[in-house]
Amino acid sequence: MNIIKKIKDQIKNNIILIYMKGTPTSPSCGFSAQAVQALSACGEKFAYVDVLENTDIRNELPKYANWPTFPQLWVDGELIGGCSIILEMLENGELKKLISEKVKNNRIISEE
Repeated sequence: MNIIKKIKDQIKNNIILIYMKGTPTSPSCGFSAQAVQALSACGEKFAYVDVLENTDIRNELPKYANWPTFPQLWVDGELIGGCSIILEMLENGELKKLISEKVKNNRIISEE
């Protein structure tokens, strides 16, 4: 499968998706660990892709997203940003609000 198509499919098929180094239970960098903690604090399930295990994604996603670093948080098909943006949004309440809103809206669409 074309790697860009794979990335697009992952983003499209997961309301909340984080591209990170390692896994949520075993992050391989401090930034990924902090991002996962912030996401977990929002109380919704999220998908992840370990870019250390997926070198093709690690190489292509920064070009596709025009965002050079990991982690990368995508919510409802939109790039939110990396660790510092995630933490700032958590602190000011925007992250939980955004995630709750997107999950709720997608549940309503799914139930129709």
